[in-house]
Amino acid sequence: MPAQRTVLVVAENLDPSADLVVHALSERRVPVMRFDLAEFPQRLDLAAHHDGQKSGWYGELTTSTRAVRLEEVRAVYYRRPGLPEISRTVDPAYREWAQGQALVGMVQVLSTLPVAWMHHPDVYRAAAHKPGQLAAATAAGLRVPRTLVTNSLSRAREWAATINGPLIVKPVTAGAITLGNRNMMLPTRRIAVTDLDESLELTAHLLQEWVHKRNEVRLTVVGEEMFPVAIHAGSPAATVDWRADYDALEYEPTGIPEETAAGVRRFMARYGLNYGAFDFVVTPSGNWVFLECNPAGQWQFIAAATQLPIAEAHASLLQGAV
Repeated sequence: MPAQRTVLVVAENLDPSADLVVHALSERRVPVMRFDLAEFPQRLDLAAHHDGQKSGWYGELTTSTRAVRLEEVRAVYYRRPGLPEISRTVDPAYREWAQGQALVGMVQVLSTLPVAWMHHPDVYRAAAHKPGQLAAATAAGLRVPRTLVTNSLSRAREWAATINGPLIVKPVTAGAITLGNRNMMLPTRRIAVTDLDESLELTAHLLQEWVHKRNEVRLTVVGEEMFPVAIHAGSPAATVDWRADYDALEYEPTGIPEETAAGVRRFMARYGLNYGAFDFVVTPSGNWVFLECNPAGQWQFIAAATQLPIAEAHASLLQGAV
């Protein structure tokens, strides 16, 4: 591709992963235009044309300081941007409608560009949820825990009796919950069958058998590159869910069994992913058990702790060097 083509970085302004990718691209002298969807439509202009004959869109994205032609975009790094912010001058009855128009208008135009994407919104939505992931992981040849998704207390108790051991409960899908003024993610919790009660019937719950751990692994995959890192938990909370106590963690680059690596490649091919943050349990006997894959998961904390070149791998993929 010509050197002047630009990588679009669509992310929140305070996103450390996006910061690292922008820096790595800048080191390679690759032009970058970074913006948050929250800037559209008040501080960002889109003028996209379709002439009724060509297969794609052409036109321009413009901010107060720069502009880029859509046909000059070489790749898009799309990472958890905010939602479009609509002017307060818009009647509240129409504000949500206007936000939807802005979101679809911008994202659908960008998503049709024939360029490399990381975290394409359509791919992310298809790959983001645990029930589908478990089926895909099994089809890919990965080991997965025995799992039940239910809102039936009686069925949950019947299933738990077949496990005959400790269980965990986790959200079916990612999403923050607001408690007071604080947004937080619900962690995985270890439970016993006696903990199951009528509250289970209020919504869908995902129950799994507890898998005994030697350690966990966060496997960051960028294109064809794999960065497996062992996570050693130093507290009871981190042993159940390492996200619950980051201060108690130690990180160590590790190897990955070829059988597991091959399964991960099949999993990613199933969804069309070129990035994934995979979580595995390594059992005391050394077996790798798949827990989940976040197709837009955090990785900067792994890179900072291990000095692995994860940002550089992103830059290579977006630059088109791999």
